[in-house]
Amino acid sequence: MSVLLPNMADFDTIYELEEEEEDEEEEQDEPEPVVRSQELPRPRDAPDPVAVRGAGHITVFGLSNKFDTEFPSVLTGKVAPEEFKTSISRVNACLRKNLPVNVKWLLCGCLCCCCTLGCSLWPVVCLNKRTRRSIQKLLEWENNRLYHKLGLHWKLSKRKCETSNMMEYVILIEFLPKYPIFRPD
Repeated sequence: MSVLLPNMADFDTIYELEEEEEDEEEEQDEPEPVVRSQELPRPRDAPDPVAVRGAGHITVFGLSNKFDTEFPSVLTGKVAPEEFKTSISRVNACLRKNLPVNVKWLLCGCLCCCCTLGCSLWPVVCLNKRTRRSIQKLLEWENNRLYHKLGLHWKLSKRKCETSNMMEYVILIEFLPKYPIFRPD
């Protein structure tokens, strides 16, 4: 009958591994310094987005009947003023087409609100949502056509009004980083 005794060298190896694991655990407690390349812009270094506010005199559920076509000076050198005005004009044309219908339905809904217990306002809510979607699709098309190539991203966003506590929809123009930042999921 033979008994196999473990080799002493194996014990030494196990000991070394345990010591290395303890060293690694101590190193993991300390935060590792983050090294960034000078070429990659950090998110906190990105300029603030430009907000194009509504300039119309009619607002239905926060959506104005037109946006301001004045060229923001922050975009100088990024996009031509003519392209900016053309894009805003397309959005304004979409609003000009859809918003009068929304206003008519809103007036009818308000007149019948008491009789229908508020259900007469649903068509206005649905039409307003459809108008917002069409503007978002238009801005997405503009982004794919031109603005992503220029390092900009346009989107429709809900923001708090500067003068009151009400919410309004604005067009936000964000600056994209030169190089995509990959985030693990």
